Amino acid sequence: MNMTTDPIRELDVRPMLAAGEEPFAAIMAAVKALPPGTALRLIAPFRPTPLFSVMARMGFAAAPAQRPDGDWEVLFTPAPLAPPEPGLAPGSAPEAMFWPDPLQSLDLTGLTPPQPMLRILDALAGMAPGQVLFALLDREPLLLFPELTQRGHEWAGNHTSDGASYRLLVRCGDTE
Repeated sequence: MNMTTDPIRELDVRPMLAAGEEPFAAIMAAVKALPPGTALRLIAPFRPTPLFSVMARMGFAAAPAQRPDGDWEVLFTPAPLAPPEPGLAPGSAPEAMFWPDPLQSLDLTGLTPPQPMLRILDALAGMAPGQVLFALLDREPLLLFPELTQRGHEWAGNHTSDGASYRLLVRCGDTE
């Protein structure tokens, strides 16, 4: 990563991928290390399309371009976060209203952390990509959200109207 004072930092994930490493954690670490208002230039051997929605939820717009050598460069620039759909928590997938009905429903109220998170992740491990899980929790599962994103899942959630519970939909991603 270019650690100068430039308003753009660069991360080339080609060596990681060539070594058989998964670069997602390195990309997320680079994003977290960005000073406010700084863009990230990502260089990869392919167009990293799945990353675009993850970065959009983190407040970055993507500008992909193919390089003369055939590899891809994506400039992720800070952008205002799109407002969530009415009634959905920030970070929720806005397309959740178009997801299929949940295949499984879990009532995880009354469980102490980390049990709700572990049960959700365990249930998702047995689901096919695109299938949806519904969970009812005592509180917003803030530590679960980055874990879901890292594993390629999408989520949408909100508090019940009385604020006593948190409703969560998770669409299983391609975990292979």
